[in-house]
Amino acid sequence: MYSKEETQRLKREFWVAFAEKYPRKWVLYDTKIKDFSFKFYVDNKKAQVLIDIEHRNDDKRIAYFEKMESLKNILEDDFIKDLVFEKDFTLENGKTISRIWVEKTGVSVSNRNYWDEIFDFFNEKMHAAEMFYLEYGDYIKDLEMNT
Repeated sequence: MYSKEETQRLKREFWVAFAEKYPRKWVLYDTKIKDFSFKFYVDNKKAQVLIDIEHRNDDKRIAYFEKMESLKNILEDDFIKDLVFEKDFTLENGKTISRIWVEKTGVSVSNRNYWDEIFDFFNEKMHAAEMFYLEYGDYIKDLEMNT
C-alpha cells in the first residue's frame, strides 16, 4: 500500500508522463456547452474516457443525453466501439448526471508497467471522442433542433 502522499506523487507523475507522451491540448471542459465535458479517469482497476453531462436542470441534462443517444450508431460505428450510455448515473457525492464512457479494465495507475497501455487507450479514445464532437457538436449544442 502506498501512503496518501506517495499515491498523490505517483498520480502526478502519471499525468506528467501522459502529457509528455501525448503533448496536446484536449477539449475536456472547453465544449462550449455548460456542464458538458470530456474527462479522463484512471484508478487501480480501470481507465476510462468519459463524456459527462452534469447540467443542474434535469430537463436540459436529459435533452443533451438524448441528443447523444440519437447519434449512438454513428458514434459507435465511426468513432468508438463498446460505449456505455447511462442517462441517470449517480456520482459518489449523490449527484445524478448523465454519463457516456468507454473503459479498459485490468490496468492500474499504481503499476508503471501499465502506463503506456493506459496512455495509448486515453489518446485513441479521447481523440475519437473529440473528432466526433468536432463533427456533431453544433447539432448537440442546439437543443431547439429535433433529436
